[in-house]
Amino acid sequence: MILSTTPQIEGHPIREYKGVVTGETIIGANIVKDFFAGIRDIVGGRAGSYEKVLAEAKDTSINEMMQRAVEMGANAIVGIDIDYETIGSNSSMMMVATSGTAVVI
Repeated sequence: MILSTTPQIEGHPIREYKGVVTGETIIGANIVKDFFAGIRDIVGGRAGSYEKVLAEAKDTSINEMMQRAVEMGANAIVGIDIDYETIGSNSSMMMVATSGTAVVI
């Protein structure tokens, strides 16, 4: 499966458009991670635990989108967009949503 944020893939003409595909992942924030992320915010540096969780959520969302594209008979997804949103009370959850167009190249 070829993935691209661009509307086309150079050297691979799109033969058929299958439709829009999406993937969604919602993750909860852990209080321990929040505590250590707060310390990092005060002293500087990156919040590695959050970055790891966000990367896993992004990968899960992309994999879900790819699976849906395969089910539609596509072999590529173009125009991919990845969005991150906080949801829930006190923004306690993070949603990662991906979308794109499933195509045959």
